[in-house]
Parts: sequence; structure tokens; C-alpha cells
Amino acid sequence: MAWFHELIDTLLQWIESLGYYGIVIGLLIEVIPSELVLGYAGYLVHEGKISYLGAIVFGTVGAVGQQWILYGIGRFAGRPFFEKYGKFIKIKPKHLDIAEQWFTRYGSGIVFTARFVPVMRQVISVPAGIARMSFWRFTILTTLASIPWSILFVTLGKSLGANWHNIDEKAAPYVQPALLIALALLIIYVIFKMMKRKGKSI
Repeated sequence: MAWFHELIDTLLQWIESLGYYGIVIGLLIEVIPSELVLGYAGYLVHEGKISYLGAIVFGTVGAVGQQWILYGIGRFAGRPFFEKYGKFIKIKPKHLDIAEQWFTRYGSGIVFTARFVPVMRQVISVPAGIARMSFWRFTILTTLASIPWSILFVTLGKSLGANWHNIDEKAAPYVQPALLIALALLIIYVIFKMMKRKGKSI
């Protein structure tokens, strides 16, 4: 696996050389997990090479842009594309099955909540695109979820400094509460939808 670590280091150096645009591109292509890109952005803030606000803003832009790509493919190419090429972008058929079930059961609100669940935070954009969910609604929900995600990992990367590689370990205590809050919001959303439907049926 030495070659893989060398590849990661090379890509991170490339991101650093491009500054803010490197963060966006790194998140768009997601060869490196978003947590690492954002954590490294926090490290660059620690080193004084970019600003804290800029790292969060461009981190959010990159995260939303990546989801636009998956949404667009889902909307215009559909599931067959991911069944054929999904393995190259780490999206398996079983992940699609779960995402489609969530989207069917909970509606478009799951686009926000799923952003805090590993793997699902990328995959959920696919059924949203296939279902032709409103692009602007999709963008708003994705942005609202991406902002705290960017803030968390940029902040942790900044505080860890040279030890930013340990970001997954440090982030764990924060990710679980964030997921619980997101689930609570989803429950409120589902209850609201049920009451709305009940009101219409009366």
C-alpha cells in the first residue's frame, strides 16, 4: 500500500499548490475522502497558507459540487450508469438499494440527514437525481448539511496542526451527535409530512 500513500501525498501537495481551488477540485473528484481533504485544508489554515473562512467556504462549494455531479448522473443517466461504473467511484449496487429505500420511505428530507452517514452521504444524491427532485431543493438541503461538515473537519484539522492525519479519530465523538441531531430533524420532518397528508385527507 506504499504506492497509495505516495499517491495521497502527491495529491495533497497538488491541492496545497492550488490553494482554495485545490480544495474544491479535491472534493469534486474525491480520490481522497472528503474528511481528509477538509482536514488538510484545516492544516493549511494552521500553517497560515489559507484563511479559516475561505477553507470552509470553498470546502462547502466543493462538497456541493460533487453532489451536483452525482445528482446529474442519476437524473440523466439513471441507475444503469452506476451499476456499470459505480465500482470506480466506490458506489456499489447494495448502497444504491439502501439509498433508494431511504429516499422512497422518507422523501427528499433524507438528502440532508444522509450527509452525516458514511457512504450514504454520497450515494443519496443518486436516487434524488433519478426521482428528479427539485434541483434547488436538493442544493439547499445539501448545502445546509455540507456547511457544518466543512466547519467540523476544517476546525479539527486546524487544531490538530501537523497531526491532522488523526482527524478520523478526533472527529468520531462529534460525528455521532451530529447524526443524532440530523435523525431528530428527519423525524420531525416525517411527522410534519404525515400531519400535512392527514390534514389534506380530512
